[in-house]
Amino acid sequence: MFDPVIAPSGTLLGLLQRGRGDGTLHALTAPRAEALAALNHCVLSDPRHDWQVENRSLYYARLHLDLGGGLDAIEAHLFDAADVLDTDESRTGLALAVLGHLASYGRRDALELLRRYAAHGANWAWALDELALRDDDAGLRALAAPVLARFATDPEGEAELAAVVRDSFEPRPWRLWADDPRESIGTRVRAARESGSFDRWQQQLRPSGPRPGWSVRAVFEWAQQGIERGAALHVPAARCLTAVAGPEDRPEIVEAARTGDDGARCTALRYLADSHDPDVLDLVEAAQASGSPLVVEAAVDAFERMRSVAAVQRARGWAHRPDALGEAAGRVLACRGGAQDSELVLGALREAVRGEGPDAQTLWTLVDGAGRLGIAGAAPVLRHVYRETASSHLRGRAARALAATDPSFAAGFAVECLWDCEETTREVAARHAETGDARVVDQLRRLAADPAEEADVQTAVRSRIGPDASAV
Repeated sequence: MFDPVIAPSGTLLGLLQRGRGDGTLHALTAPRAEALAALNHCVLSDPRHDWQVENRSLYYARLHLDLGGGLDAIEAHLFDAADVLDTDESRTGLALAVLGHLASYGRRDALELLRRYAAHGANWAWALDELALRDDDAGLRALAAPVLARFATDPEGEAELAAVVRDSFEPRPWRLWADDPRESIGTRVRAARESGSFDRWQQQLRPSGPRPGWSVRAVFEWAQQGIERGAALHVPAARCLTAVAGPEDRPEIVEAARTGDDGARCTALRYLADSHDPDVLDLVEAAQASGSPLVVEAAVDAFERMRSVAAVQRARGWAHRPDALGEAAGRVLACRGGAQDSELVLGALREAVRGEGPDAQTLWTLVDGAGRLGIAGAAPVLRHVYRETASSHLRGRAARALAATDPSFAAGFAVECLWDCEETTREVAARHAETGDARVVDQLRRLAADPAEEADVQTAVRSRIGPDASAV
């Protein structure tokens, strides 16, 4: 999947792609045709950089309902010829999830479209999962025959069916189908479930990797073999060292951290950091200077995991370094530094935005740190990150940090956050948004009454509008 092209944040499309609350508010005042076109663009061309963790489906479904949109564009997308050629879940997953929410809001046409796609579409398993949560038993039973027809009755087809049943996200349809009296349905599904359980049992009997009695050298060799196969195994290898290494093995491990091959060096650095070895910080610094990119990354990760006072003190000295270790030092101070480190964290935050832009991965920790330390001077940078980032998760973190650093947050961004795509961001807004704006009161009441809303959001809302609350 290619990275999505995100429109500027000041446009309706850019706001909707980011999942910002202002996207909904602007769409509801824009010409309906323009708003629906932008909404359909988002639903059919998933704008998320990480579609597996960022939320958009409920956000788009709610706006679809508010605009009274039809399903013609979604239907054409689902049953396009590309559905046969491009079977990646990311092509249709968002559209199917939006249909699932629309079905839960009572849109019968969305439910029927999900059923059709589950019977005939390439990404049928996703559609079936949506139906498992929302369809009745009769609707699910009617899908048994078309779904099972996808699998041949030869041994290869039965093995494929067993794997699908074993790995299914929502088991309800398969449980219903296992009780079907027809041999071609019930008997076949029961056999697939039994076969999947047997496969899982066999996998447990054939564990791979280190065994009791391995030596320190054997663990290092296993980690290096993983690198040669393209798999980074130094993290589990470090855990193995915890089990097999004794005090007498420390010199060998320290030497491996200093001069070993990449697998041994990464493993040793991780192990020494987790065990708070007194020499590990010097070894981390040496790795930054002379290690391969893989070793540098492992050293930085190991350093960031450290919780000791010595690690925080070393971070203060490293924070000005213009390399990966300097960036890591800023993150360590953001997580574990004190008020005296505010200027260093703020400097790291500004440098990250200047150097890498509002979507830099390092910003996640630095934004949290600015909020944790209550750095008032960070508010302008946090507002920039909030507006510009394409990551709804990072925007939510920026919102939480602004709540702690920016006095204008309650009357500003907190209002639009009530319509945000991320439930954690809506929760922050529910706790902070000023209720002098009539839109805030109306949206709080809507969230409280919406059965699709997350429990934590509704709890926050009730703290504002409940019988004992005085804010509303």
